[in-house]
Amino acid sequence: MRRPCTHSTHALAWVLRAGTRRRARQWVLALAVVAVTVPTLAHPHPKPTTVYEVKDGDTLGRIAKRFGVSLRALIEANGLQRPDALRLGQRLAIPSAAVGAAPRAPAKAAARTPAHFVLTAPNLDGEGPLFRWPLEGPISSPFGPRRSRWHAGIDIKAEPGTPVFAAARGTVMFSGWEKLYGRVVKIEHEDGFMTVYAHNLQNFARTGDVVEAGQVIATVGRTGRASAYHLHFEIRNSGKVFNPLFLLPHRELRFVTDEESQPDEDDLAPW
Repeated sequence: MRRPCTHSTHALAWVLRAGTRRRARQWVLALAVVAVTVPTLAHPHPKPTTVYEVKDGDTLGRIAKRFGVSLRALIEANGLQRPDALRLGQRLAIPSAAVGAAPRAPAKAAARTPAHFVLTAPNLDGEGPLFRWPLEGPISSPFGPRRSRWHAGIDIKAEPGTPVFAAARGTVMFSGWEKLYGRVVKIEHEDGFMTVYAHNLQNFARTGDVVEAGQVIATVGRTGRASAYHLHFEIRNSGKVFNPLFLLPHRELRFVTDEESQPDEDDLAPW
């Protein structure tokens, strides 16, 4: 029997091996294309912004907390000139939120609103004084939920020694020192309203004084439990505490964050 040519056998084996190597390279290239393509197909476009329609009882703070975004980001995303004046049916862009995702539930610690907090615009039927701003400056901490607790007023940032004005005509029912508020002035107004001015450097108004709207009653400080210079301002009535932004005159608002951490100096402070 004739034996095959050795050279022909080696050539055939080389051809088969070369074909195997080509097919292997083709498979490697195919897998690489798939690996690159799959993530690309999974996210073909950036996620668009969620749009939320304002409902009865909504506040900007509640909406921001529900979707897990900051109040400042929500205001800037919608160019809101007056964040305290939402309208039913108003459409808000929610920045950096996943489309179709359910709103995030508030943290359990801050989910229950304290009974004396009024989060919506009060219906006063023309009653009560006409309040004015006690100080010009940006808001460094708004009214409502703050971390796991609740903030009973607004903080207005200002330089130390800046004059603080009475927000309306009334009688000073307290001027002195409290552990949390430091130097504080409390003024009683008509129809059961009271305003509170806390963390003052100096108090000029004395207990029993009758003061007029716009009268200098104190200066900005950081007394009591405060880590930065600001005025803590509250509006109260009949055992309730209101968001001052609903009762003060409209103006363009600026929100800032203090570089120093804010302690819970005003959260659920005793009255």
